[in-house]
Amino acid sequence: MRLLPPDRPDGDSPLVKTLTLLRHAKSGWDDPVARDFDRPLNAKGRRAAKAMGRHMRSLGLAFDHVVASPAARVVETIGEVAIGYGAPIAPAWDRRVYLASSAMLLDVIRETPADADRLLLIGHNPGLEDLVLLLVPHDDGALRGAVEEKYPTATIAEMTFDIDDWADAAPARATLTRFVRPRDVDATLGPNRH
Repeated sequence: MRLLPPDRPDGDSPLVKTLTLLRHAKSGWDDPVARDFDRPLNAKGRRAAKAMGRHMRSLGLAFDHVVASPAARVVETIGEVAIGYGAPIAPAWDRRVYLASSAMLLDVIRETPADADRLLLIGHNPGLEDLVLLLVPHDDGALRGAVEEKYPTATIAEMTFDIDDWADAAPARATLTRFVRPRDVDATLGPNRH
């Protein structure tokens, strides 16, 4: 699945693999659902997801492979991000991503087709946060420290790997290039704001 901003032509392939992680937006704990899997977004979550979609487009982020958890809050996040981004997002749904450990997420990443250079993985915490901390060396700087502090809902983390094949993705081999929280894009989306 290719996802490019509507105003961006497909350029040359990058020399590295780029992995972008997106945590689902804030969900509604007040909704009386029988299963966690079915929990929907709340109003703030929908706003945050749209704002992050607009921000992803403004950064020119593009993806040629997308994998996502099929949980309701992820499905709704994708829909709202797509509205903000201005293009549909049609991921490969993978049940293994639902509440997955970092080890399981790394297995999913390693199965990405080698010809895909830009992977977007959309899922849940604590798996996504643990995955960043697994893939990025301890001495990688302030961005890694921000991830250690908290990986909020609707936040994106972007990493690059100097590899030719996703099968070679390994712990401590990634460089964290971006960590953007909704409150970094819109102050009204920060903690304790409604």
